[in-house]
Amino acid sequence: MLPVVALVGRPNVGKSTLFNAMTRSRDALVADMPGVTRDRHYGVCRIGDRPFVVVDTGGLSGVEEGLDVLTAQQVRLAIEEAQVLVFVLDARDGLLPQDRAILDDLRRSGKPIIAAVNKTDGLDLQNALAEFAVFGLASTLPLSAAHNRGTDDLVQHVLPLLPEDVHEELAPEDVGAIRVAIVGRPNAGKSTLINRLLGEERLIVSSVAGTTRDPIRVPLERDGRRYVLIDTAGVRRKARVEEALEKFSVIKTLQSMAAAQVVVVMIDARENLADQDLTLIGHAMDEGRALVIAVNKWDGMDAYQREQCERALERRLQFVDWAKNVFISALHGSGLRELMRAVVRAHDAANRELGSSELTRTLERAYEGYQPPLVRGHAPKLRFAHPGGSNPPTIVIHGSRTKHIAPAYRRYLENFFRKRFRLEGTPVRIEFRDGENPYAGKKNVLTEAQQRKRQRMVREMKKRKR
Repeated sequence: MLPVVALVGRPNVGKSTLFNAMTRSRDALVADMPGVTRDRHYGVCRIGDRPFVVVDTGGLSGVEEGLDVLTAQQVRLAIEEAQVLVFVLDARDGLLPQDRAILDDLRRSGKPIIAAVNKTDGLDLQNALAEFAVFGLASTLPLSAAHNRGTDDLVQHVLPLLPEDVHEELAPEDVGAIRVAIVGRPNAGKSTLINRLLGEERLIVSSVAGTTRDPIRVPLERDGRRYVLIDTAGVRRKARVEEALEKFSVIKTLQSMAAAQVVVVMIDARENLADQDLTLIGHAMDEGRALVIAVNKWDGMDAYQREQCERALERRLQFVDWAKNVFISALHGSGLRELMRAVVRAHDAANRELGSSELTRTLERAYEGYQPPLVRGHAPKLRFAHPGGSNPPTIVIHGSRTKHIAPAYRRYLENFFRKRFRLEGTPVRIEFRDGENPYAGKKNVLTEAQQRKRQRMVREMKKRKR
């Protein structure tokens, strides 16, 4: 499971800006005023060797009334769930009594604390850090989150403090089984689907959104294949999330997606495809997980409604056109056989072993059919390919000038390899590597024949000019 790192501090010290820098995103709203963040934002930091979940929390104002009480409650939940705490401070404001109070709360948790002194741009670093040395923390780091300075150093200090084994050991029923995470918005029918597959009322089903809080793992054997189904809490838009427990269940959903091999995103066919559905699909892609789209509650819709739903899915899911759309009714059990077949195909494609020779031959055909655009008058050369891993399938391509290959050509190669090897339901990652120049660092020494040829060409060019 991915470990959790919480960003904690006073209002307007730059926690959201730091969150965006660590996750390489703009998910957190940033403004030059205190109290902008009230809900938590969550994302995955992939800067270092090991990914981890980052939680952006609201500022602790010390006021025990109104929204500040709810914000403080959210921060306490984040501290409780996290393995490492990053205490964000403002170098321009200096050390305030409120900072001491927050640090006392963090120390009571007994968890590792790193002090990140933000907004140090333009200041003398030694003087900026000296004021906070009274905290006696092992790590006090300078930072300028707005200019992305010091972020990498902060991550390097966080990584050694994370648990050594960030993945859970497989339970006996998990060995050899396909781990499938069922995710979606609240009340999309996730628990109903698992109950229908099991043939029993294993999970609580209610029309009240948010019934499922924690991920629940359920073993299943069907048609000779073994699975472990992971039922997750529903993820809805932050503006509609009110209960503290439901808010923090999002972290557990992200962790479940990271632990799974196949992610099934359930969509309510009777509702429009929401941005939150697309966000969940994006998280599955970021984790490199095989993907199946389950369009639930297909029963009861007339022909016109179904046509409109299919058109909307085709239009908005173009960026994952490789994922299989399966139309089901979890309540009545229709379409479940096709759903599980899609899960198996996606899992097998994600773990398919590819050989270097067949990858290189496919690369040659792709290159002959469509060459990459010229870069400064020179075309990038692609020489050979070899496998770089599975789940998702990773193809490493060696050549020259590969750093300048356009994203459109990368997508062309992904689709070419996907079609050739029938990689349905899984993302395909392409990694380019420039080959080493055997003449790099050597003097450019010409043979006598090459020198005579060059002199002859120079004389001919001079004659033409005359």
